[in-house]
Amino acid sequence: MQFISPGEALEKVNREGARLIDVRTPAEYRSIRAAGAELHELSALSEEYIDHTLLAKDAGKPLLILCKSDKRATQAAKLIEGRTTAPVLVVKGGTDLWDEQKLPVEKGKAVMSLERQVRVAAGGLVFIGTLAGIFFHEAFLV
Repeated sequence: MQFISPGEALEKVNREGARLIDVRTPAEYRSIRAAGAELHELSALSEEYIDHTLLAKDAGKPLLILCKSDKRATQAAKLIEGRTTAPVLVVKGGTDLWDEQKLPVEKGKAVMSLERQVRVAAGGLVFIGTLAGIFFHEAFLV
């Protein structure tokens, strides 16, 4: 598996028409993405999807796989590599480093991460339970 820096990836896109493949969730993709990146969520990358959807377009062009950092991109590259003769490269540092290096991005509405949503919900339940214990019955404090 080969890795490429965000700057080198942008050069490949501009020079060779390489495809940027973003494998994050749709919510992450809508929040911020490398300009021109295509969304192909990691969880959707079955053999059939790779063969008939992802690789059906621009078959010979290099595929530059990126995610938030590069863990999911590495997993996606392993799934794709044996199914195409085109170069498959993982963008080091993913979208985070791409944005940090001030490369072109498209931004949408910011989204709260799933982990943060869970923490807010859990905190809310603890707060409601505490209030119920104070005002209704002490059993709620258990």
